[in-house]
This record gives sequence, C-alpha cells and structure tokens, in this order.
Amino acid sequence: MSAYLQLNPWPDVATVILTLWKRGIRLALLTNWTLAMQHACLQGSGLEAMFELQLSTDSVKAFKPDPAAYRMGLEAFHLQKHEIAFVAFGGWDAAGAKAFGYPTYWVNRFNMPPEELDEPVDATCQDLSSLSNFVGGNAS
Repeated sequence: MSAYLQLNPWPDVATVILTLWKRGIRLALLTNWTLAMQHACLQGSGLEAMFELQLSTDSVKAFKPDPAAYRMGLEAFHLQKHEIAFVAFGGWDAAGAKAFGYPTYWVNRFNMPPEELDEPVDATCQDLSSLSNFVGGNAS
C-alpha cells in the first residue's frame, strides 16, 4: 500500500491542471482512496494548491460507483450535476459517474473497451489533451 503514497502524475496532467486552474475552474479529487493517500500523491506531484477539495469515499462509507460517492461533489460545491465535469481514469468509474448524471470525460489511457451499460460517457480520450475543450469556458 505504501506505493500508492508515491505515485507520479502522467506527463500531461500538470499542464492541463494548471491551465484549468488558471481559468478559474474549481478542481477537486473524488476517490476511493483515503485522505492520507490523496494528500501524499498531491503533495508529491506539486499540484496540491490547485485542488480546492480532496474528497474521500471514506466519509460516506460507500465506494464508487455507489451514487453516495458521486453525490459528494454536489454537496461539496453546491452545484447541480450538469455543472460538474467528472473526469475518470477507470471505465467503471466513468460509467458510474455518467449513470449518476455527471457530464463525464473518460481518460482511457490503455484503450480499454467501454462498459456495456445504457448510456455512453460524453467524451473519451487517451489523455487529457481535449479536457479543456470539454470543460468549456464556463468556470464554476
């Protein structure tokens, strides 16, 4: 488990996160990780200051893709589902966020097949290169 405390971000992450943050886009992490794991990774990445919130499913005692986990974003930002862009690494997480009602961007780095559920995600890319366009010009 200690390896999770020292993960490095993918090469494209820092530039995109910095761009979104400079545009005034409010950023948060919502993970099944503990807050200690999130904090360690963010601190090691140098991106910690850009994330307004770090949300752990520990606080709701339900792992994603449980709707209670995704609801944390609504409650934390006091926004509606359509006002939050959810970015997922795992196909299961992208499918769960989309089923919850979030506009969803799946970073499918390994070109995995999509989950076979009723509704496809809104955008899929192998990296974050088109995330800024997906988020659009409306900062929340």
